[in-house]
Amino acid sequence: MRFFVLFVFFCSSIQAQNEYPKDYFRSPLDIPMQLSGNFGELRPNHFHAGFDLKTQQKEGLRVYAVADGYVSRIKISTFGNGKTIYINHPNGYTSVYGHLSKAEGSIESYVKNNHYKEQSFEIEMFLKPEELPVKKGDVIALSGNTGASEGPHLHFEFRDTKTEFVINPLLFGFDAFFKDTKSPVVTGVYVYPLDGKTTVNNAKRPVLLNVSLQKDGTYLSDKVVSNGVIGFGITAHDVDDVSFNNNGVYKVQTFLNGKPNFGYAFNTYSFNDMRYINALIDYSRYKKMQQRVQKLFMKAPYDLRFIQADENKGVLQVSPNLASLYRIEVSDYFGNKRTISIPIHYDLLPTIIGTDQPQSKYFVKALNDSNFELGNMSVFFPAGTFYEDFNMNFNVVNDTLFLHDDTVPAHSNFTITIKDAKSTEEQRQKMFIGKVQGGKISYNSTYRKDSVFSTKVKVLGNYKLVSDTVAPTVTMANPIEGKWINEQKSLQLSISDALSGIKTYNGYLNGKWVLFEYDNKTRKITHILNPEFLQEGANNLKVDVTDNMGNSTTFETHFYRGQKK
Repeated sequence: MRFFVLFVFFCSSIQAQNEYPKDYFRSPLDIPMQLSGNFGELRPNHFHAGFDLKTQQKEGLRVYAVADGYVSRIKISTFGNGKTIYINHPNGYTSVYGHLSKAEGSIESYVKNNHYKEQSFEIEMFLKPEELPVKKGDVIALSGNTGASEGPHLHFEFRDTKTEFVINPLLFGFDAFFKDTKSPVVTGVYVYPLDGKTTVNNAKRPVLLNVSLQKDGTYLSDKVVSNGVIGFGITAHDVDDVSFNNNGVYKVQTFLNGKPNFGYAFNTYSFNDMRYINALIDYSRYKKMQQRVQKLFMKAPYDLRFIQADENKGVLQVSPNLASLYRIEVSDYFGNKRTISIPIHYDLLPTIIGTDQPQSKYFVKALNDSNFELGNMSVFFPAGTFYEDFNMNFNVVNDTLFLHDDTVPAHSNFTITIKDAKSTEEQRQKMFIGKVQGGKISYNSTYRKDSVFSTKVKVLGNYKLVSDTVAPTVTMANPIEGKWINEQKSLQLSISDALSGIKTYNGYLNGKWVLFEYDNKTRKITHILNPEFLQEGANNLKVDVTDNMGNSTTFETHFYRGQKK
């Protein structure tokens, strides 16, 4: 019965692909489409929600509306997708364009007006259908490198307008923009012993398996010999004929003795699914080695909706007198496939490589509320904070909370509380709970009631109370004090804060608020000079910068400018 359910699911998934319009949308760029990142690709704390389209390693390429519709949302952020435009289309889908350098035409005018209306660089606007309508092929923006982008490119998405589920652009006929005759590449196959009693190939920790190419083009693994409960994992990537880099795989399906065992395909998912990437991968290995092993089992069930698994959630019980054949198929959207077969046998082999699991008197049960306290520090984990139970290292030394380490992923927030009996009320006003990693301290938004501080975080590690009484720094690399700058097109300053980080900044020309754009990668703010705010002769510039603890710096200078007649 379970096999029938899986069969129906995979057939319906294939059929569902045909429900998306194939010829409705055009490309958002007018250059050949190349990917620097694809849909579903594994990223830190999330699955990638769209395509990252190469822009020839430069900014300023024209970005086009992929179909008729209207601009429904504009978000300008210093992180994430940076400058982003959302277009709703009458067929029920939304297209998203991110990391833009600037909008164009009436869209840019609308954005600029709202910057000045709200007197802020970071803004978010939700629009009505009649405000900014667009036609297919209209130039809506220029490509860029804003937000958390690591290089010039266009982030592009499709979403279901009602549900906000992201959808693989390949389902909309974007496969026609690519040539792909290459199979995915599986770079590693791992077998995991899943309890303390199980040994696999003489080890009580994950084992990398050797594989060899067969005459029929498939791969055969070394034999797996075990005496208990095991699961498998892979490292893999996909390539095509035109993009020249490694991207994520589209589909993984496993079989045990010919029956579907565990699988998933990156067609569509919600933003609530994103953080489950930390359950899908071997998170500990990723943090230690920067290597993402996709686990093909659930040791403890988690709610990632696009995974389809048998009643054992991909976990295998190796039993005496029963040899099994496990098969992994990794496929791309174009039907290219890589197959690895793994023979499994039962035997009681001696343990040569022991477990690497830490032992501790503090044990966290993932499905229960947990509270731990030492001295003046405590931590509260609501039920469901973690994916699996684990032994936790927990200690307080020299006013620092040692809360395990970031090799165990948290799915949701937990609360750290620190009581302070040493500081004065005035000193406490400048204190926050910071994460300590090496010599770096990261700010966390902290709530205080009298002498008790608390913060909600999602990462295990070391935490302590930190005092920040130092104001931000504001500098100008090319000073303009008392100079004539008739040919200069912009003003640029560097702003930074050593501890709690920048909270707000505001720039004023001749007493009027002016827009400075912030680039978090360079920590620079830039104002494009506009005659509207300039005076003939002397001009005064003031920039106020405040950090998260209320420390502030004011930078002032003056310059001379001659208006063109």
